[in-house]
Amino acid sequence: MRAAARSTPTPGRPARAAALALLLALAPPALAAAHGQARELTLEEAVARALDKNEGILIERTALDSAEAAITGAEGAYDPLLGLEAGWRRTTSPVNSAFSGSPAGESAPTVEGAEASAAVRRLLPTGGTIALRADAARTESDASFDLLSPAYDSRFGVELRQPLLRDRAIDAARLGLRVAAADRDRALAFLRREVIETVAAVERSYWSLVAARREIAVREEAVELAREQLSETEIRIENGAAPETEVAQPRAELERRRGELLEAQEAVARAETALKRLILSDEDADLWPAPLAPLEEAEVEIEPVDAAAAMEQALALRAELEAAGAFVERRRAETAFARDGVKPALDLVVSYDRFGLAGARNPASEPIPGLPGEVPQGLEGGLGDSLGGLADGDFDDARIGLVFELPLGNRAARAAAEIAANTERQAEAELVRARKAVRAEVLDAAAALETAGGRIEASRAAREAAEVQLMAERERFAVGLSTNFLVLTRQNDLAGARLDEIAALTDYRTARTELGRATGALLAERGIDLQTTE
Repeated sequence: MRAAARSTPTPGRPARAAALALLLALAPPALAAAHGQARELTLEEAVARALDKNEGILIERTALDSAEAAITGAEGAYDPLLGLEAGWRRTTSPVNSAFSGSPAGESAPTVEGAEASAAVRRLLPTGGTIALRADAARTESDASFDLLSPAYDSRFGVELRQPLLRDRAIDAARLGLRVAAADRDRALAFLRREVIETVAAVERSYWSLVAARREIAVREEAVELAREQLSETEIRIENGAAPETEVAQPRAELERRRGELLEAQEAVARAETALKRLILSDEDADLWPAPLAPLEEAEVEIEPVDAAAAMEQALALRAELEAAGAFVERRRAETAFARDGVKPALDLVVSYDRFGLAGARNPASEPIPGLPGEVPQGLEGGLGDSLGGLADGDFDDARIGLVFELPLGNRAARAAAEIAANTERQAEAELVRARKAVRAEVLDAAAALETAGGRIEASRAAREAAEVQLMAERERFAVGLSTNFLVLTRQNDLAGARLDEIAALTDYRTARTELGRATGALLAERGIDLQTTE
């Protein structure tokens, strides 16, 4: 952070040692006295507060929870389905036949019965379905052709239906699982990106506040130097060593520097507000009006940058690429499902059923000449005997078959497959574009970091030279060989050099943060575990 320090100066000069001035310029100013008790704040605490209170992280975390719930919901397609049915029925239906079996004087027999059935159906991971079914019924009839009344019927069986073409490799359930998993991966990547962006924003804002507070120290020192220069000029005028008009220049420069100090104070307030917006919530009502006093120093150790390694790291870690890759996976699943829909349906059906029957001789039955009129042996009994017949397996039904279905033309499925393939290609192109953008971001961040590192050395040398020049100009002014204009110019040069050094240190810190963000390694570098932010 740096305001313009150079302008047309007016004469005057301070009487302070350069070393003391440098310490004042680089030390955080005591703003607490002017604005109330300051709240000391470390960078680690600021980041922790932001991770705990940031609304964006909360939004992405709830989105991740929803995505994980969606996976559970997609897995629900494989939950068994239980069906139960029970009922009673009484039927007297006219029969247009001489062999209706109706009682004498009746036009139709009457059948009354109760039945119950149960079935369990489950989708298999192979795309097939398996169903277990059982049913039992009790029937009473006054038809003379019915041997048993009441009669107890029972059945138990299993059926397997397995797709051999369409729905064999992928079906709606497996598509739902793959889509839900891809969405969960995207949500996790978005959460990690939001955490990284939050940490980076806090660090940038924190170091901006540090720079703004240090700028106030520079501005305060500049004001004090101008005030001393004005005082010395007034003394010279009183002693007759300078004309009265000489006082105008240091006085005007003093007021100009006061204006710059006020602007710097406003910049601190704005920087504090920007940081508070990131780390505070409604629950921190006592901290919103309090000044913040950063405790961290912006001194740094310049480190070399390996741009090639940084790019490889970014391609492996960037959350945006993970999200784009997850989206490509979703599109691939949708394309596979759409292409599968073009195939004809060919299902293998295998079923096996067992039957049971028992009952009592129907009182209304009448023997028919030439046909047996007695209840066959083993069929007399009740419901238990009918169910026992299921275990005996005397009556069963086995079936193996193929079911084929082919929509003629199948234009809808073919169009859906083409659309899905196009969206997949679009998603892959977006991933390629995102990878290129990440590479560019890393290169820019690496260049900015190297530039900021070089500026630190250059600005430090410039500040040291400005201190020597100011000291020499003061000595010349003391013996009458210089003017207010030249002394104030050297003061402005020194203030500008100090601000340049502060800006270089701050820019290096923020550039290092930006490189960590660009590579996706910021959380690991700061020792932040994504799980601990939940």
